[in-house]
Amino acid sequence: VQLQARGGLVQAGGSLRLSCAASGRTLSNYVVGWFRQAPGKEREFVAANRWIGGGISYADSVKGRFTISRDSAKSTVFLQMNSLKPEDTAVYYCAAGRGPLSTWSQTRSYEYWGQGTLVTVSS
Repeated sequence: VQLQARGGLVQAGGSLRLSCAASGRTLSNYVVGWFRQAPGKEREFVAANRWIGGGISYADSVKGRFTISRDSAKSTVFLQMNSLKPEDTAVYYCAAGRGPLSTWSQTRSYEYWGQGTLVTVSS
């Protein structure tokens, strides 16, 4: 599975939607998670969901502002980011794995990673 995501530049308070597209196979059998890494900080969990079996999880820092979703073909996963803050600036990664919900916030739960995309929120 190859994952690609696209980010961008946005002003504080604005919105941006990230997309993660898979090639090689459908994502319907995978948990797809979003992580981010700011300069000088560790990679942190943002959100994850699972199509088959359901389940969705968000980091407290993004609850109510970010929404994770999938398209009907299950080969693209989106992260809608609203009310963006400068502290949301980071490289965002999408990842795919098969772990249980209790592990979704852990990087080791994911087998495949996208290359990362920079999201910059200007103040």
